[in-house]
Amino acid sequence: MKRAKKNPEKISQRRIGVLDEMRGFVVLCMILYHAFFLLSEVFKFSAGSWLLNFFMPAEPFFAGIFIVISGISSRLSHSNALRGAKLLAVALAITLVTAVVLPKVGLPGLGDYFGILHFLSVSMLIFALIRPALNRINPAWGIVICIVLYILTAHIGDGYLGIAPDFKLIIPAPLYKLPYLFPLGIYNSTFTSADYFPIFPKIFVFLTGTFFGVYVKAGKVPEWAYQNRIKFFSWFGKNALLVYIVHIPVIYAIIYIIQWAADKI
Repeated sequence: MKRAKKNPEKISQRRIGVLDEMRGFVVLCMILYHAFFLLSEVFKFSAGSWLLNFFMPAEPFFAGIFIVISGISSRLSHSNALRGAKLLAVALAITLVTAVVLPKVGLPGLGDYFGILHFLSVSMLIFALIRPALNRINPAWGIVICIVLYILTAHIGDGYLGIAPDFKLIIPAPLYKLPYLFPLGIYNSTFTSADYFPIFPKIFVFLTGTFFGVYVKAGKVPEWAYQNRIKFFSWFGKNALLVYIVHIPVIYAIIYIIQWAADKI
């Protein structure tokens, strides 16, 4: 008796629960990080500063997981150009609100000029554009190439490419005087952003996820990965964009009310 072969197309259409749960977990970590940031930098609580400094070393790790998962999800999507365009519109709206509106209500210095949503939207658009070329690369080699390119571009903000001190290429200093290259990771001391995820080197983290996504799309994941075990994390993962948009004003309002109530006591 012959076994029925698994249909790769049906496998790729099954939602992978562990990805939702992992995304939900890192979203909750992001909420905590931003809460500590507000406590420290806006409300000036010493405890908030301690918590922010304690949590800060872990933030790049959680952000990296989130970006890799986004890359995997992009490999499973057939409409990355549309998704990227919509997300970019949301990101630009956040820039408008944080850069124009917040200073007028007494909250300067919180402008978001190229945060995680800007980065992910541009990454989706880039992936949609170069996907045919990436499809020709063996995913294992693609992962290795992305890791190498990440290492070589990791210090673009410090003015060079490569590995110091023996193998590095100095980027021309005049480029860092230009005010509009910050999306590429080229910026100077006058640039500030409450949330900053430049294209380089982080695009290679995203592309690493897309190459892992080749294996995921082919169904090369264990059966348990399709199951939802922690619905709390899963909900946050499935609603990550909505949570990102609303969490900062909600956290700010909660802290403000608590502070106001404490002052009245």
